[in-house]
Amino acid sequence: MLAELQSYWSGAALAANGFVGLNLLGALVLGMLVGYERSYNGRAAGMRTYGLVCMASSALTVFVGHAAFWYGGTASAVSTDPTRVIQGVVTGVGFLGAGVIVKDGLSISGLTTAASIWVASAVGVLLGVGFYAAALLMALLCMLSMSLLQRLEARLPGRATLELCLTFGASGPPPFEELAAQAEFRGYRVQRDSLRISFADSLPMWRFWVVAQDRARAASPDSLAQDMAAHDGVASFSIAPVRY
Repeated sequence: MLAELQSYWSGAALAANGFVGLNLLGALVLGMLVGYERSYNGRAAGMRTYGLVCMASSALTVFVGHAAFWYGGTASAVSTDPTRVIQGVVTGVGFLGAGVIVKDGLSISGLTTAASIWVASAVGVLLGVGFYAAALLMALLCMLSMSLLQRLEARLPGRATLELCLTFGASGPPPFEELAAQAEFRGYRVQRDSLRISFADSLPMWRFWVVAQDRARAASPDSLAQDMAAHDGVASFSIAPVRY
C-alpha cells in the first residue's frame, strides 16, 4: 500500500500534475479574458463563468493525454480516445449555453453569450491538447469579435424591426393604410402579414411589425413614441425591438 501511495508522488507523476496545473491556470486566464467583455457589458455570464468553463474543458481534455499516470500509474493499460471526451465537453457546454438564451415575446437574447461560452470551451480544449498559440489567438479573436464587431455592425447598412402594439380609444382605429403611410413617411415599412387584432377592455388592440429599410435614416423608436403619444386616437402603446 505504501508503495502505491508513493507512486502518486513520484517525480514523473508530479511533473505531469504540474503540467496539467499550468494548463488549468492558462485556461482560467484565457477564459476570464473572454468573459471580461460580457462582464463589462453587464451580462449574467461573466469572467467567473467563462473562466470555469474554459478551465473545465481544458482539464477534461488534458488528463486524457496522461493515461499512463492514472491511479498512480498502477492501473493496467487504458485505451483512451480524446475525441469522445471532446464530444462530451461540447454536449455539456451546449446545455449551459441554452440556459442563457432568453425569448421575450418575439425577441431572442443571449445568443452571443451562448456562442461565446461555446468558444471558451473550445479554447480550453485547444489548451488541453497543446495548441497554446491557437488557444490564445482564439481567445483574443473572440474578445475582439464581441467588442469591436458590434460597433462595426452598427455602422454598416442594415435593417431594424420593431413591434408596435397600439390600443385605440373609443373612436376606434384609423384605416390601416393610413398607418402604413405614416410608417413609410418615418422610414418604416409595415409588414402586413404580421398584423394581429384583439380586444382588451372593450378597446381594439393592433400588434404589427415595422421594418426600417435603412436604420441609419429611419426615425428612432423615441421619435415614434412621440408620434404615438401625440395621436388622439391612441389610448396606449408599446414599441419593442424584434430580434430573431
